[in-house]
Amino acid sequence: MTAPGRIPPCADHHDARGFRNPHDPTIRTLRDVWRWRREAVPAPWPDRIEDPPQPPPARLGPGRIAATFIGHASFLLQIGGRCVLVDPVWSKRASPLPFAGPKRVRAPGQRLADLPGCDLLLVSHNHYDHMDLPTLRAVRQRWAPPAATGLGNARHLAKAGIHAARELDWWQHVELAGLRITYVPAQHFSARTPWDRNRSLWGGFVIEAIDAPLGACVYFAGDSGWCPFFAEIGRRFPRIDLALLPIGAYAPRFFMRTQHMDPDEAVMAHRALGARRSIGMHFGTFAGLTDEPIAEPVEWLARARAEQGLAEEAFVTLPFGATLELPAGA
Repeated sequence: MTAPGRIPPCADHHDARGFRNPHDPTIRTLRDVWRWRREAVPAPWPDRIEDPPQPPPARLGPGRIAATFIGHASFLLQIGGRCVLVDPVWSKRASPLPFAGPKRVRAPGQRLADLPGCDLLLVSHNHYDHMDLPTLRAVRQRWAPPAATGLGNARHLAKAGIHAARELDWWQHVELAGLRITYVPAQHFSARTPWDRNRSLWGGFVIEAIDAPLGACVYFAGDSGWCPFFAEIGRRFPRIDLALLPIGAYAPRFFMRTQHMDPDEAVMAHRALGARRSIGMHFGTFAGLTDEPIAEPVEWLARARAEQGLAEEAFVTLPFGATLELPAGA
């Protein structure tokens, strides 16, 4: 682990200037941005979708794993008898501005107050659709859980009153709340302003129950393009019970390819990981974040499963607010 604010040099993915992707750079020029704005034909999204209410999740014992889909990339995970909030976002916009930026068209699938607890908080990277300071502040005020994130991100969490977040480099781990948390690589980038691009690290998490009798392992990808990291994570963690994989925000492809998987690539990632089950995420929540139609990621995932010979139950999407529960280590 690294002290908050210190970025060690000389790794394959960072130096004194910041962080980088070792496999496929996600550098985007102003010309790329102008091309997107000039050629884009964003699909229309509805102003609002009302999802059927789901029962609040109950706290489970150590023999069960559960994932409750809040929306976009926000989940309540239950593993080893602990409740873990990952990338929680309850705000109306994924933006630094309350009046502009990607706007929520679906309410969070569960109210924060209805969750059974939060023993640990994980934040994958600093983009506004994953790191929402008002929500993080509310989580701290309600539960004050320990927190873990990537290098360079603790300074942001401190603005939400979270002053002891553990910063991790790729492949580093820490034990918190009876769980072993490993920060694993992803192919993406970071920025909260035009002036801090790639000054903090992005990644995913592997969460393992230390004292669960049958063992339990959950992988949360964060944001990532398709890359060799998935196979490497699968080699290092050969028993992933549940993987949470992004399937949306992939259009236009020329612009998003290196940083966001499409559903075909998400199925490839599921196979590369060797995961027992997967849940799709990062879709259908914030208008203005991507150009694809709101329903396309889920429809495409169904086609990708069939074309790649994957059973329907192996890689699913959940209704907003719904919970998938399975036995640990079965």
